Amino acid sequence: MKSITVENLYKSFKVGKDNVEVLKNLTFSVEKGSFLSIMGPSGCGKSTLLYLLGGLDKPTSGKVLINEKDLSTLKEKQKSLMRRKEIGFVFQFYNLVPNLSVEDNIMLPLILDGKKLKDYEEKLKELLDITGMSHKRKVTPRELSGGQQQRVAIARALIFEPEIILLDEPIGNLDSKSGNDIMKLFKRINKDMGKTLIQVTHSHESAMFGTSLLDLKDGEVVSQKEIVC
Repeated sequence: MKSITVENLYKSFKVGKDNVEVLKNLTFSVEKGSFLSIMGPSGCGKSTLLYLLGGLDKPTSGKVLINEKDLSTLKEKQKSLMRRKEIGFVFQFYNLVPNLSVEDNIMLPLILDGKKLKDYEEKLKELLDITGMSHKRKVTPRELSGGQQQRVAIARALIFEPEIILLDEPIGNLDSKSGNDIMKLFKRINKDMGKTLIQVTHSHESAMFGTSLLDLKDGEVVSQKEIVC
């Protein structure tokens, strides 16, 4: 079963009088429960593609289907709802609120959605355990290392139990040990929780944590292959 299907996807930008093609005729699919690594050099269109997959940007032409729903047919309110409920995001920069505690940062999407926090207390405890942050639940981000802040951001992305998690250079700001630990955590989330993960990275080592690899160059797919562990 496909979580995401991309069909003949193009994305271009106007730069002065010139039309710059960033993505060119991309067609591929992502199986439910898989972990796709999108790899390529800086400027090849990786992050642009991720934003299109998450409905944060619109393609020039072509289609992105999430669970068989064509994003181009959805109204902005529907896409916003999908981003909150069906897709989680983890970015290179953790985007935590400095004066909120770890648990409040994790619960923030629920607060913004008007949910009753007491209904999610067990889920919060589960995510704190999974991410290894139970002992830090009352502290603020300024008291955490970069790796710990990213763990909080991961828990926040999971609080609505989305099927798909999009990762934009998620260990780009971390040292090698912290980065490796975070990638192991993503691997567990993929295997044990059955989440579909899609990461963009320029790191071959990070890419190998996935189950499949999509190699981009100059906005085009060079290859797509399974990763054999």
